[in-house]
Amino acid sequence: MKKVILDFRAKSTNLNELAQEAFNMNFFDILVSQETFSQFNAIKQVTTYTMDPGLKAEVLIYEKHEDLHSYSEEDSSRAKKLGLYMNITNKNDLDGAIELCKSNLINIIIIRAKNWKVIPIENLIAETANSNTQLITHVKDIGEAALMLKTLESGVDGILFHPKNADELIELKKLLRSNYKIELEPAKIIEIQSISESERVCVDTTSLLNVGEGMLVGSTAMGFVLIHAEVFETQFISSRPFRVNAGDVSAYILVPSEDAKIKYKTRYLSEIKGGDKVFVVDYLGNARIVTAGRVKIETRPMLRFLFEVGKAPDCIEISCICQNAETINLVDIDGKANSVANVSVGEEYLVHIGPGATHFGTIIKERIIEK
Repeated sequence: MKKVILDFRAKSTNLNELAQEAFNMNFFDILVSQETFSQFNAIKQVTTYTMDPGLKAEVLIYEKHEDLHSYSEEDSSRAKKLGLYMNITNKNDLDGAIELCKSNLINIIIIRAKNWKVIPIENLIAETANSNTQLITHVKDIGEAALMLKTLESGVDGILFHPKNADELIELKKLLRSNYKIELEPAKIIEIQSISESERVCVDTTSLLNVGEGMLVGSTAMGFVLIHAEVFETQFISSRPFRVNAGDVSAYILVPSEDAKIKYKTRYLSEIKGGDKVFVVDYLGNARIVTAGRVKIETRPMLRFLFEVGKAPDCIEISCICQNAETINLVDIDGKANSVANVSVGEEYLVHIGPGATHFGTIIKERIIEK
């Protein structure tokens, strides 16, 4: 997930209002000063950042490179993590930032580029992709935040931002919700198989899902099928707009990764429980993170769908297993939901081509055969 650090060093007249709205938006990373430290330090969920070495914040951000080196040799009890704030004005500054990130001497680097913005950040993202140092950019407004979070598609690991009013915090939350993009493409059904009994998993979220949204589920890490949320009313059953009847217990589901440099990981549906985070994806590939409120596992008749993507000899076969019921829908390229009870061989529905190899849900570069 992208990190948002809010700059609350100034004790403004609307600070209490901003802080409350920030917490409502689930923003708990706060840059503090001597003036505001006591207001946030007592709040358990908050992670405090400071540029004042005299404060016992959780993350200490230095503004001078030489101070950082001297601190690393001292007792580190004042802060759990270290960082550096850097102004990028020329190529030497950029090279220094890249070298520092690769050294893993610090946990976080905050970059400010007043003139050239995109090119230096693109270089930093590309050069530090395998670094353990989080790359944060200091942005002046929502527009700049959007640019930084999407540069080179993956974007920076996070932003430092000083909100002027509560509306900016709401806009920032909307931006983060739409920041994730997962590529979808059509796949043709080449086989449908009935399964008399299986344990199926319903994921009930704490969010209301929309028409065109669902979860990406697959029997292998080669690919994932978009299973639509139960948002539709029928003459027999009321809608469950918080639910995705996702698939069988052995299936993979896409979930957010704790590593900001990796877009997602997989988990088995049987592992998901209340409180876990999962991805909800719409038919355009826009993804957002929601929380599971509960999971229901019950025995039901199922259908196994085998899909084919691409053309021979490079075609890929992927599959998913869904409950055989009218309320479970696949999604076509126009975002239209079609019940699994009515789909036919030869029809095309949206899928995501996966990494093909995972270990404990994390993408790895290894040859693994799943069939």
